[in-house]
Amino acid sequence: MRSGASQFVTVDGLRLRVRIKGSGPPLLLVMGLGGSIELWDPFVDAIEGRETIVYDAPGTGESDLPRWPLRMSGLAAVAERLIDQLGYKRVDVLGVSLGGAVAQQLAFQAPERVGRLILVATACGLGAVPGNPLALAMLLTPYRYYSRRYMNLVAPFLYGGGARRSSVIDQQAVARLHRPPSLRGYYMQMMAIVGWSSLRFLGKIRQPTLVMAGDDDPIVRLTNGRMLARRIPDARLHVVKGGGHLFLLDRAHESAEAIQRFLGET
Repeated sequence: MRSGASQFVTVDGLRLRVRIKGSGPPLLLVMGLGGSIELWDPFVDAIEGRETIVYDAPGTGESDLPRWPLRMSGLAAVAERLIDQLGYKRVDVLGVSLGGAVAQQLAFQAPERVGRLILVATACGLGAVPGNPLALAMLLTPYRYYSRRYMNLVAPFLYGGGARRSSVIDQQAVARLHRPPSLRGYYMQMMAIVGWSSLRFLGKIRQPTLVMAGDDDPIVRLTNGRMLARRIPDARLHVVKGGGHLFLLDRAHESAEAIQRFLGET
């Protein structure tokens, strides 16, 4: 049983903030663009029977900014070496949005380290069906992490689903404003996905995979979830009706139940 207090782990010269909480088989959680550990709180509180491992990606939260931009393979390598440093041989992995791309890359390049794979509100990179142009334009700035007023203004159009309700926006705004990413860190993460695609290796991902997608997600259209589930050999699709880009957080208990069922299968 871990206390849930933050700790710092050095990986390839980068000091990363990590938090481990709960007990049970380990589940590594990989956050999306710009997000810090705090954004995971609703889901971590909802899931049972798992030891959750969350971390601030390089350049976000309190983790160090890399000297040079990392490609997707580099971000996946950081996750793999973090697993090593923490003493795990094999973990289940859940990635959301950009973190889902990191999770796909990790499952491909270090298959022996990943047990089961959960891909949430994510896509294959190049070759994916683009999201709403307005939502994608809003992603070009991290200003929603710095201004509560701006977050309140754009969240319904950017995230859809539960983010159309003020209570969800308020919770997200507090978490985002608490530890915003550095400007350089945010754009380094964006650079990692430029030109990246998992289409060439999706058929080689052998882990049992749960693909979760909302049907009201302006950033990642449902078609992309269907594509991942169709191309990964041992994958299934779970559609969250009315779910936006943040359904894992604003419908945390419902999402956690589906994930627990999947992880509990033999």
